[in-house]
Amino acid sequence: MRAQVLMYKQDDPAKCTAAKLVKFGLAESVRFIRPNTLILDPFCKIVLSTHDRMLFQSVCAVDCSWERAIDTLLKGKVLKNGVPRRLPALLAGNPTNYSKLSKLTTAEALAASLFILGCRHMSEKILDKFKWGHTFSELNSEILSDYANAVNTTEIIEIEKGYFPHLT
Repeated sequence: MRAQVLMYKQDDPAKCTAAKLVKFGLAESVRFIRPNTLILDPFCKIVLSTHDRMLFQSVCAVDCSWERAIDTLLKGKVLKNGVPRRLPALLAGNPTNYSKLSKLTTAEALAASLFILGCRHMSEKILDKFKWGHTFSELNSEILSDYANAVNTTEIIEIEKGYFPHLT
């Protein structure tokens, strides 16, 4: 599974997790998304599942500011190519949004998606590049394992509701 990032450069470059992934060769920076690519979209209704690994060769995270995410993803033309999926609920491990539900950095989102898609080693390599990477792993290790072992999206949604019953 190829890891890709589409960077909009809306945040502080010194704190950009996507740029760090590209710098260390853990993700490829792309200027457009190809049709056979899975796009991580937090606003999508369809949840990412292990089944998706059979359908796609690459996963792309869109690196943009959370404050501009709606405009960038929904009003822009980012999603005209590729197939959008949302990550199931997870807790952020980064210092800015620590333990906030689903407010992940690009690196956390990409690592989580790779874990669920069966690329655990690649996921660990991404998180190892950040001081707080182990925190994300510790907060979500059981949840991620359950998501990765789920057979289909229905099961993932049930697992999500089990961990986060306030989500509906």
